Amino acid sequence: MSDATTSSDAMPIEDYLAQGGQLTSPGNVPARYRGELLRLMANFVDSELAASAGFADTINDAPGITARIAACRITLEKADHAERVLDLMGDFGVDEGRYATQHPWAARLPRDATLGHARHGADMRLAVFHYPIEGWTDAIVLNVLQGLAATVTLAEMGRVSYAPLADVFRAIAPREKRHTDLGVTGLAEIAATEEGRAEAKASIAYWRPRVADSFGAAKSARYETLRRFGLRHRPNEALLADWTAAVTAALAPLGLD
Repeated sequence: MSDATTSSDAMPIEDYLAQGGQLTSPGNVPARYRGELLRLMANFVDSELAASAGFADTINDAPGITARIAACRITLEKADHAERVLDLMGDFGVDEGRYATQHPWAARLPRDATLGHARHGADMRLAVFHYPIEGWTDAIVLNVLQGLAATVTLAEMGRVSYAPLADVFRAIAPREKRHTDLGVTGLAEIAATEEGRAEAKASIAYWRPRVADSFGAAKSARYETLRRFGLRHRPNEALLADWTAAVTAALAPLGLD
């Protein structure tokens, strides 16, 4: 079956979802599940809007026309990805027009702020998107490290139990990977000189722990709730381990690990 009910002769909704069941429309979504689902979608939308706004500020720092085009593409497509998920939130009654303009997506905290796993402010962006980008190399390093995190996260989110959202995540995953590939190409060019390599290493030292924080705390109690609803399948520490391995594989050939 594609949707579950809570009638006395039906499987309990949490059992159905935990066993891989899927829901396909807002009308079949229980209240608590709806809350967790909307939170998950808001996390993604806000992070993509903040990432797009932050990267837009680096377009004029691009060292050449090819890099400028790549930066424009990333800026555009991240906003597009946010819109795709926001469209699904609209099915639940969210005011899409107001939502996209209600927060200052380009706003950032001081460079030396320490947020850890905590959210900050009124929106639901990942903490990493509250830190400012300083120059082209810094932007490329963040793009690579956060892009590798997105690859891991989207593989997990492509299995969520709300089928329309899973479909969107699977559709955008290749484009997000392309953003990372563009970043790796740019980072290789930067690391080709001793000066560039030193600058990249400094940015990696800054961003790596902040991106790692975006995976959340180990042994998370909230993870168990999401797992019961089929909105998560692997714990934070497993995703973090995958990302750590991916970072090593990407940076080592460039002499940056």
